[in-house]
Amino acid sequence: MLHVVLFQPEIAPNTGNVGRMCALSCSRLHLIHPLGFEITDKQLKRAGMDYWKSLDVHEHADWQSFYKSPHAPRRLWLFTTKAETSFWDVNFADEDGLVFGNEGSGAPAWLHEEIGEARRITIPHANPSLRSLNLSTAAGIGCYEALRQLRGGPGLLPRGSP
Repeated sequence: MLHVVLFQPEIAPNTGNVGRMCALSCSRLHLIHPLGFEITDKQLKRAGMDYWKSLDVHEHADWQSFYKSPHAPRRLWLFTTKAETSFWDVNFADEDGLVFGNEGSGAPAWLHEEIGEARRITIPHANPSLRSLNLSTAAGIGCYEALRQLRGGPGLLPRGSP
């Protein structure tokens, strides 16, 4: 199973979109509090649609609660604009966690340090004058590249497969 970790997300529709993607890809979603919205927010539900009911979502009071959780991933990868290594150069493994900072400020410096430079990766883009992708777009790109590498695992069966 792949884990998608949103660190203190601020925008309900982005989180709803990521939740929908996680439900469709059979990935586990971790939400690290505080959130910038209520989990009952209608914008979250609208973006996640009825997929939210099928989602394997775990909320954590803070980073330490997440890190100590029995549902935590084995290995973490921090997606950030402050990395040199491309996500294309990473060999993802089952039970990996893809960590994404929030929309306003990304991941704090202490989280960069805790995960370490070797596990900080970036999604390259052709226009260096622009800052970054939308959170839900970045999460989708990262998730599906990891799933492509793990082909044959849960969530990658063709339609109609058992």
